Amino acid sequence: MDKTGAMDATVGARLPPGLSAATTVVGVIGDPVAHSLSPLLHNTAFEAMGLDWVSVGFPVRSGRAGGALAGAGALGIRGLSVTMPHKDAVAALVDRRTPLADQLGAVNCVIREDGEWRGDNTDGPGLVASLRRGGRFDPEDRRCLVVGGGGAARAVIAALAAAGAAEVVVVNRTRERAARAAGLAGPVGRVGVAEDAPGCDLVVNATPLGMGETSLAGSGEDGKQSPVWPVDPDLIRRGQVVVDLVYHPAVTPWMAAAGERGAVVANGVGMLVHQAALQITAWTGQEAPVEAMWAAVDGSAGGPDPRV
Repeated sequence: MDKTGAMDATVGARLPPGLSAATTVVGVIGDPVAHSLSPLLHNTAFEAMGLDWVSVGFPVRSGRAGGALAGAGALGIRGLSVTMPHKDAVAALVDRRTPLADQLGAVNCVIREDGEWRGDNTDGPGLVASLRRGGRFDPEDRRCLVVGGGGAARAVIAALAAAGAAEVVVVNRTRERAARAAGLAGPVGRVGVAEDAPGCDLVVNATPLGMGETSLAGSGEDGKQSPVWPVDPDLIRRGQVVVDLVYHPAVTPWMAAAGERGAVVANGVGMLVHQAALQITAWTGQEAPVEAMWAAVDGSAGGPDPRV
């Protein structure tokens, strides 16, 4: 750099518009990560908030989360969104965890504070916030059924219980895993079966069933393949809220079948938007512009965005 600052101007001209050496960086780590909508959501929020921040994707292979955290800390990165396959590993690697992240043993958001990484989990609270958006559905005093026992299911189960659900029924192929997950709901959690669905106000699919093309089982007597349903659509009743955490395709076959039976259906975009909004607040200390974030992803998940 010369005394006129000419070199600074040259370097600045090579940077993307609006970015500089002073820009605060956050990101998302995962494998794969190129498909992630998180940078779009984060950057939409930063622009609406007038912040000189940017979010980018960092592909990090399984087993390398520790190196990613160390490198991000050395580079002064303010925070990271954590997606598969790193949520459990990052929970064990951070310096501190929120009570919820500690309970779940999974982290989807890390915040750099006083030279340390603090881990949080915004997935379940994000789903509850998306359900409550616009006063559409409040889990308080309602009966809920969750299909699955993995990380997404555990986050949803804990969040529904924290939101005051009257009962959280957990359905999973492995009863032992279902029991562990149901335990996260405390006294309102129990192991159940799909046939409990008609008595519930909310039914959530927290499994990968329906992701991409229709999941298919073996051939039936007529030689045709039959779809594998998280819950048989014939158990769904009119007026129930049915949520499939899958968001590609935007309308899964199970959602379509539930809608035909009179249920109010939603995909996983709502949880994605609101968990990202909670991350924005954790990183910046400011309220996230949720509606601007919704506008950014409407239609970007492969089709219309049905939601409660």
